[in-house]
Amino acid sequence: MTQKVTPTATIERTVACGADDAGTAFQSIRANGLDFNVAVQGSGDRLALCCRIDRCRILADMIDHTGVGVSDFDRSKEFYRKALAAIGYELIAEFSAEVTGSTAVAGFGEPPKPDFWINAGVPNKPAVHVAFRVPTRRLVDQFYSAAIAAGGMDNGGPGPRPHYHANYYGAFVLDPDGHNVEAVCHEHEAA
Repeated sequence: MTQKVTPTATIERTVACGADDAGTAFQSIRANGLDFNVAVQGSGDRLALCCRIDRCRILADMIDHTGVGVSDFDRSKEFYRKALAAIGYELIAEFSAEVTGSTAVAGFGEPPKPDFWINAGVPNKPAVHVAFRVPTRRLVDQFYSAAIAAGGMDNGGPGPRPHYHANYYGAFVLDPDGHNVEAVCHEHEAA
């Protein structure tokens, strides 16, 4: 489905350029936290963006944030700070138990918004599996190295997982509480 839209958001970054199945040129952009495939028509004040919003992209952005409970807040915060830095995540927010009214929390993500949180207390049982999607296999490799160096335990080194799908490339590390943390790339390996 193609819709004409009036741009009201600042484009955060260009994700990719290409052509759709019909040969129409498009550019993938990220704006207001959502990914769009856009075809630019016209110029100047008469610029129109024709957006084709892929259902899979919308569904991927439906989860606003998630997180895990951890037994040693400071140790886990340091683990995630180091491991997730390899994929562009930062420690963006931290609130004490006094502020939240219950427990200390720390939020990680790509600035300006955290989308992965840890909270001090009892770790989730059973442990949780959280996967972070990255655009390149190189970032999967870097995540794995950083997570192991930060004290994570190997739970499946970087590599293809064709039983999931042909382009699935992931790496799995257990955090200090045994949560299965993954970086995954769904893109075809660049030549």
